[in-house]
Amino acid sequence: MRFIESRDFTADRPWGALPLGEVDGVTVKVHWTDQPYKWHVNDGAEVFLVLDGAVDMHWRENGGEHVRRLGPGAACFAEEGDEHVAHPVGAARILVVERKGSV
Repeated sequence: MRFIESRDFTADRPWGALPLGEVDGVTVKVHWTDQPYKWHVNDGAEVFLVLDGAVDMHWRENGGEHVRRLGPGAACFAEEGDEHVAHPVGAARILVVERKGSV
């Protein structure tokens, strides 16, 4: 058994991760960040759950860019091929579940 308090985790760099474990080829990590990620397209599905703070999730769809603010407890499911980028509003902690080795 392993227990963590996500609010106590702070990485030494933006998007630093605390790996929690792996389930059937899927990784579960807590990320800490205070900086945006980069625009990217997942090579598999991804679950993105804000644990602490707020994140503006930007995504491109049908030729337009959209933004939705996610607060604690809000989740986003990105399908394979969804183009998106996360912009934290201040510091945030995020639970990410994705295929091992995914970008």
